[in-house]
Parts: sequence; C-alpha cells; structure tokens
Amino acid sequence: MRLSEISGKEIIDFQRGERLGVLGQTDLVIDEENGQIEAFIIPTMRWFGFGKKEKEVTVYWDQIKKIGQDMIIIDLEHMESS
Repeated sequence: MRLSEISGKEIIDFQRGERLGVLGQTDLVIDEENGQIEAFIIPTMRWFGFGKKEKEVTVYWDQIKKIGQDMIIIDLEHMESS
C-alpha cells in the first residue's frame, strides 16, 4: 500500500471510538533501510485549565486493526505517548 492511498483517512481509536486525527496531518517514522512506515506520530491538543497542552501519540504499524475506505482503525491498548 502506498502512502498516497492512506493519506487523508481519519485515525480512529478502536477501544474509545475516538477520532485522533487525519493521516497527512501526522509525522511518520520511516525505516531508513527499507523505506517502510514504522509508526505515525499524531499531535493531540487537550484543554487543561486555562490553556491547551499539546501531546503526541505514537501509533506503531502493528497497532493498526483495519484500513478502510475512509478511516484507519487502531488499537491503542499499549499506547506510547511523549
């Protein structure tokens, strides 16, 4: 599958039914040796008190459950955050 085929799809957390972002508004972690995508880094904005706190969620390729026509379903049960 090519990046152009999955770009623009919504990323949905399977467990929470929550929209995390759109692929294309994310950063990618790419294996330099073989060019394969290893993970997506999704910026998230959450409100805390009077300001926003920006956080990143890393989604590894093996956390993807299904790539559909309009969305990518992921399982963040073993979520990595920074």
